[in-house]
Amino acid sequence: MSSRPTVLLIGNLAHTNKEWESLGSKYNLLEFRKGTREQFLENCRNGTYDGVRGCYRSNVSTSITGPFDKELVAALPESWKFIAHNGAGYDNIDVEACSARKIAVSSTPGAVDDATADVGILLMLGALRYAHEPLIALREGRWKGRARLGHDPRGKTLGILGMGGIGRAMAHRARSFGMEIIYHNRRRLDPSLEKGAKYVSFDELLAQSDVLSLNLALNASTRHIISAPELAKTKKGVVIVNTARGALINEADLVAALESGQVSAVGLDVYENEPEVHPGLVKDDRAFLLPHLGTSTYETQKDMELLVLKNLQEAVDHGKMLTLVGEQKGLDWAPKEAES
Repeated sequence: MSSRPTVLLIGNLAHTNKEWESLGSKYNLLEFRKGTREQFLENCRNGTYDGVRGCYRSNVSTSITGPFDKELVAALPESWKFIAHNGAGYDNIDVEACSARKIAVSSTPGAVDDATADVGILLMLGALRYAHEPLIALREGRWKGRARLGHDPRGKTLGILGMGGIGRAMAHRARSFGMEIIYHNRRRLDPSLEKGAKYVSFDELLAQSDVLSLNLALNASTRHIISAPELAKTKKGVVIVNTARGALINEADLVAALESGQVSAVGLDVYENEPEVHPGLVKDDRAFLLPHLGTSTYETQKDMELLVLKNLQEAVDHGKMLTLVGEQKGLDWAPKEAES
């Protein structure tokens, strides 16, 4: 058998099939582009994937294998040391189970920042201007329909929950509209990254924001981080924007706050139980909704695929990763950071 490393592609590639095929010059390439979770698990058990060092997988490939949960991670062969994941969010990977087996996981921060922030601004403006009703009315021959009078972003306070790359890109764009920026993170940013944004406590963020933008990862500690108690602490008439993960918000509580007027409008690209959307959001013309389009551009999706392939190569060739997930940074066994 060849001594070359073996790597596995799970799911399809849209823009980088040639780059993947070129890796055949130094790796044994295996593919699981379609199939079922049971077939994947059987391949793990019957020796098909013995020798695999790492894989390329994505949020989309979850529809094939299901989540990389404790059961699936436990089934991976001993040789498997790296998961190069395509997606800024990776809540469908049990990172704790991976860490227990010393399997390193990377994601795609950076590559998604601009496209996601662009959609965040689109949602913010659509919500502030109550754009849903006139958009629908125009196509139905009702001209403006029952259009509401909207609001300018100028002079408003944008509160960002999660000031990572996407949050900072959102802040950069919002400044051009004359907005004040406040933010809350687990830790305050270096002042050089704040660009004038003010660090506040979580409760201060809720109380002071005219627009609240969610830009943080979903995990056990952040699920439903915005629920009825938090919504009650917000400024009356707050606009809420979410481009991160739907389950950060208790959707039923959000609908109740929208109906009561505590929340004046929402701009959402993500939902708690995708592809299902709470009927209270669907029927409310103050809800400006998109179907999870945050990274849906040719340029961004190609950049994401290329970053995953680079992570896979750095891992297999050098034992390093460009974008190791935060939960594994600093662990004594974890790969060192590769130079981009």
